Parts: sequence; structure tokens; C-alpha cells
Amino acid sequence: MVLKGNAVFAQSGGPTAVINSSICGAIQEAAKHSQITGMYGSINGILGVLNENMIDLNKESKRTIELLKQTPSSLLGSSRQKLKEEDYGKILKVLEAHNIRYFFIAGGNDSMDTANKMFEISKKLNYEMMVMGLPKTVDNDLPVTDHCPGYGSVSRWLAQSVRDAGLDTEAIYTSDTIKVIETMGRNAGWITASTVLAKQKENDAPHIILLPEVPFNQDKFLAAVDKVYKKLGYVVITCCEGLKDEKGEYLTSSKRSIDTDKFGHKQLGGVGESLVSMIAEGLKIKARCDKPGTIQRVSGVMQSKLDVEEAYQSGAKAVEHAVNGKSGLMVTLIRESNKPYKCVTGLTELSNIANKERKIPAEFIAADGMGVTEKFIDYVLPLIGGPLQEYARLEKNFISKILK
Repeated sequence: MVLKGNAVFAQSGGPTAVINSSICGAIQEAAKHSQITGMYGSINGILGVLNENMIDLNKESKRTIELLKQTPSSLLGSSRQKLKEEDYGKILKVLEAHNIRYFFIAGGNDSMDTANKMFEISKKLNYEMMVMGLPKTVDNDLPVTDHCPGYGSVSRWLAQSVRDAGLDTEAIYTSDTIKVIETMGRNAGWITASTVLAKQKENDAPHIILLPEVPFNQDKFLAAVDKVYKKLGYVVITCCEGLKDEKGEYLTSSKRSIDTDKFGHKQLGGVGESLVSMIAEGLKIKARCDKPGTIQRVSGVMQSKLDVEEAYQSGAKAVEHAVNGKSGLMVTLIRESNKPYKCVTGLTELSNIANKERKIPAEFIAADGMGVTEKFIDYVLPLIGGPLQEYARLEKNFISKILK
């Protein structure tokens, strides 16, 4: 029996450079199926459904929907809302009142937990509805899927930015010779690790990469900085904001309750400045910190074309599976080969994703814990959608000195 009714689309968690592309793919695929009788956009994630704050996507122009594919951020608005038990009953009343039979949400592990609970409660209350998750997180920390839409673009943005920052640090020479670049990432260092793609040659930045998967040791860190500094005269370090000490505690995190979200996640940040202080005190060398902040995850300037296409495909596949009777699932990406790169979509149960994290495996981390392996480079390189802009490197053949 064909399930007829309206569809609602929601975005949740941190915006990315390609999450709108996922929604574009879902909307355009939904328009092909007569059993989807109307399309709504939930404003600010699940809150839009809870508060009956939705828009009619059928009234948007086809041109606007098409432009979603190349537009960064979350145009439907996002949220980090942890629902209470009593909220689900209210949400189902809203869904029933608007005859919403298809529920699509793009998000990360917390969002997939929300989707899974919607799936479970709809079954419990015998409300027939297809629930599908679209993978989204720049952190790249969802299990099962090979990678997440959004990760390729943030990796491209940071790789190019770190390459530029490395040239800047090298050029200054007599001041600000050590630069710490703090990247996003809570418990997994996928974003930070991707900065390795900034390197054109062995001595290029970044020289040290600090990941939360490797417990931070101050003495070991300062020794590594000192070694690079003595060799090159400058050092560029990339570090994850979620860097942890040997006790498993964040090096820095906000102590204010107002900076903790509804899922219990503390606001991170400040680890870069902390490392700068360590260098100044331990090595007596001036250092500075650059912190790109949220612009790294959402900038459209460095969108990976592959990332855009895979995000779009994930959205379209979610709808395709839903209209064929699949529910309680999230679309996954399955890599079949690296050279040439080939990836197909798959499915996994929402319960396999909800509230679970995937950290960088040991085989991707360098033996000294301050870099990554070639195996990781092979993994991440295809995702940025092509090579970065090539820069000149002078051979620097010095002339003979005449004046002694």
C-alpha cells in the first residue's frame, strides 16, 4: 500500500558548507513522487515541528531550490535541542494535524538520536510515518559511514588556509615565528588531521598536528616545537579545540553553565592560546594563535565539488528509500576504491548512529602522535574535490658573499 502524505525537512546541529545541498537533493527527489503531496521546511530543526513553525516549500521558486545546492549554512535554520519525553507526543500531534508521513532530518549523532526517537515513538503509537536521516557533520565522527558530507569542504578550507598561514609565518622571519592554529573538533580530530593537506614539501606547514585521540604531554610537545624551530627557524602547529590531557580531561573548556548545550556538551575553545603560553614560558619564544572559528565549517569559498555532489546524493537517496517503504535508517557513504575514487550510498539503522562517535583510528596517526600517516592522506585527499592551488617555491641559490 502506498503511503500518501506530506513531507517535512529539517536541519540540525552546526551548519556546514553543503547541508543545504542535502536538502536540495531531498526536495527535488520528493517532487518526483506523487505520494508526497506537500513539502514543508521545519524552521530551526526539530523546534520547527514542536512549535508548528514550518514553511511551505512548494511556494519557493524552482530557481531558489536549485540554488540551495551551492549555498552554504542552514537556510532552514538549525538548533541543538534535546527533546523531553513529553515533547514527542506534541510533535506527533503536529505531524498528524498536517498529515506529515515523511520525516527527513540532516544532522549528526545527536540529530540521529532525535530521528531514532521519532521513529520509535511513531511505531509505538501506530502512526505510520517514514523517518530517514541524512548524514551531516564537519567533525566526520559518525560511525558506519566512510565519511560525512561537510567534512570534505572544511578540510579543503583549512588545508588552503594553513598553507597560506605557513607562508605568512615563514615570511615574517624575525617576529611571530611560531603560529598555533586552533581548529574545530570535540572528541575526534578529523578536521585537525586534514590540515596535513597544506603540505607541498616536507618542511611545509603544518609541522606539528595535535589530535584529541593522543593524550597531550607538555614536555613532549615543547621538545617537538624546539626541534622544528632549531631546524627551520619557524613552526606552525595545528591543534584541535578538544585536545585532552593524559587524564582524559579537556585542556580548556568553558566552566559557565550557560556555555553547555542541551546535550551536555561544554563550549570548547582557548586551547590555542594555552599552547602559546606554554611555548612562551617553556621555550622563551614569542608565539601567536589564529582561530578561524565557525567560518571554517560553513564557508562556501572552498566548497569541495565532490562534497556538494555527495551531500545532494545523500538527500535524494533518503527520499528514494522512504517512498519505497524504508524507515528508521540513515543514508551512508561506502567507499569502494581510492584510485580512482569511487563511492556509493548505503543504509544503516539510526540506532547505530545515535549518540555514537567515531574517532581517528590508530593506523591514521603518526607513531610520535604529532602527525598523521600516508594512509590518512590517501583517505582524505579525494574528499576535498581536487588539488589545492599550487604555489611557487624558490630554489634559493644564494650568490657568493663578497664582503666578509
